[in-house]
Amino acid sequence: MLDPITRRQLLRRAAAGGAVLSIPSLLAACGGDGGIEGQQADTGAAATTVEKELANEITVSNWPYYIDQNDDATRFPTLEEFEKETGVKVNYLEDINSNEEFFGEIQAPLSRGQSIDRDIIVPTAFLAARLLGLGYLQKLDKSAIPNMTNLEDTLRRPSWDPNRDYSLPWQSYITGLGYDPEKVGGELTSVSDLLDPALKGRITMLDSMEDTVGLFLLEMGVDPSGTIEPSAYDEAIAKVQKAVDDGQVRQFTGNDYTGPLAKGDVWASIAWSGDITILQPDNPNLKFTIADAGGMTSVDTMVIPTGGDVYTASTFMNFFYDPQIAAKVTAYVNYITPVKGTKEAITKIDPAFAKDPLIFPTPEVLENLYEFNPEAIENREFQEKWQAVIGV
Repeated sequence: MLDPITRRQLLRRAAAGGAVLSIPSLLAACGGDGGIEGQQADTGAAATTVEKELANEITVSNWPYYIDQNDDATRFPTLEEFEKETGVKVNYLEDINSNEEFFGEIQAPLSRGQSIDRDIIVPTAFLAARLLGLGYLQKLDKSAIPNMTNLEDTLRRPSWDPNRDYSLPWQSYITGLGYDPEKVGGELTSVSDLLDPALKGRITMLDSMEDTVGLFLLEMGVDPSGTIEPSAYDEAIAKVQKAVDDGQVRQFTGNDYTGPLAKGDVWASIAWSGDITILQPDNPNLKFTIADAGGMTSVDTMVIPTGGDVYTASTFMNFFYDPQIAAKVTAYVNYITPVKGTKEAITKIDPAFAKDPLIFPTPEVLENLYEFNPEAIENREFQEKWQAVIGV
C-alpha cells in the first residue's frame, strides 16, 4: 500500500520544479460575522424532491488537491471510507480551477433546468450565492446531516443562506502577506510595504479582486465586507495600477506564486495562509502574516445543483462533518476546517497541526478577517476595472 502524501508535499514538489498547480483561492474562513459571506437572495431555487434511498454512485466536483490523497493521486482515503460505509461509489472530479471559469461551464445547462451530472459542487461563497439567486440549487436534506451540529458557530448564518438550507462550508483560508524577511529586510506589516522600491520586480499579487483589492481597501480604512463606494474602489485600483506601471509587480498569479516564492525568485507575495505553511519545510525563512489592517477570507461551499441526488449528497456532507474525518482532510490540505472537534481529533494524527495558528486561528485573528462584499464582486464596472489592471 502506498503511504499517504500530504498536500504540503505536493506543493513543495511543485515549488522545487516551478510547476503550476491549480489550487483554490480558498478555502475559506471560519472568521468574522456569518453575515459577511454573501447577500440574501430572494431565490426561486430548484424544487427539491428527496427520496430516502442512497444512489449507487455520487459525482462531486471540487478544486485540485483539496482532499486527502495518496502518493500518485490515484486514491482518496476518506472517499474510500465513505464508499465502504455507505456502499456508494464516488466519482470525484478535481475540475474547478476558477469560479468564473466553472460558472461558464455550468451556466447554460442549469439555466435550462438541466442536470450538470454533478451531485455536489464546491464553489466559493460568492458564486454559491449567485447560483442560489439564479435558482440553480436544491435544498439540503438536513435529516440526513445530523453532524451539521458540528458546524462552527461563526459560519452558521451567512446572509445569503441564513438557515444553511442550501449550503455547507468545505474549507477556509486567510489572505495576507507571504515573504522572506531576510530578502525584504525585515518584517512586513501592511500591503503598502509591498510597494517599497527596494522590492521592485520581486513581488507578486493575486489575480483575484477580492483578495488583492480587499487588502488595499483595508489599508485605506475601508471595510470591504460592507458597502464599497466607487471612489474608494477607484483609489485602491489606482494604487495597484501605479505599482504595475512602476514595474513593482512581477506578476499577478493564482496559486503559481508558490514556486518562485519558495525558490527566492520572488521575495514577497499577497498569499494564502495554507500555502505558506506548506512551503516552510522547503524554505524555513518564509513567513506569513496578516496585515495590521486585517486579512481577507472566504468560504468554499458544498451545494447541490439542479439534478443532483439530494439524499446521497446530504449523506456525503454528513460523513465529512464527522470530526475524525474532517481531521484527516485538514491534515492534508492545511486550511481552516469548518467542523467543530477537528482540532482535538487532529492531535491523534500530529499534535503539531493543532498548534498551527494558520490552521486553527485564534479568536483574535478571526476577528480581524473580512470577506469581500459579494455585491461588489458582482459589480460589472468593478470587474472591468480590475481586469484592465491585471491585463485580462
